[in-house]
Amino acid sequence: MVAFSPAIIVGNLTRDPELNYTDGGVARLNFSIASNHYYTDAQGDKQEKTSFFNCTAWRYTAEDAADVLEKGIGVIAQGRLEQRSWEDKEGNKRSSVELIVDHVGVLCRSIESLERKVRTQEGGAQGASSPRANKARQPVPVGAEEDPPF
Repeated sequence: MVAFSPAIIVGNLTRDPELNYTDGGVARLNFSIASNHYYTDAQGDKQEKTSFFNCTAWRYTAEDAADVLEKGIGVIAQGRLEQRSWEDKEGNKRSSVELIVDHVGVLCRSIESLERKVRTQEGGAQGASSPRANKARQPVPVGAEEDPPF
């Protein structure tokens, strides 16, 4: 059994999401959420702090979210935090933490209406090339959605 602590981020998308596909045809959606924290400081003044979170959704969540998400829209994203580490070109150790998204929802507070983006005959959002054109969704085995396909 794989255990993890779920994380939830609420905020607005900072840019239009980017949908692409791995060499194996698995959908991956990258987006960023800005989340504001409001508090009162010691002098009684209201303060605001904004944090930015990189997010990645996979498979059907990625394709479905790509149909409705766009820059500025309010969302609530649930998933798990994952840390990646690497060395840059100069040999410095770097790391980042991102949210691997299991579920994403649109917040009604920031929209007047909602329309799904037009899908092409290939089955993807307009401008995206989906390798699973006209294929019926297949159930994913339990646990298979938890890890990226590489």
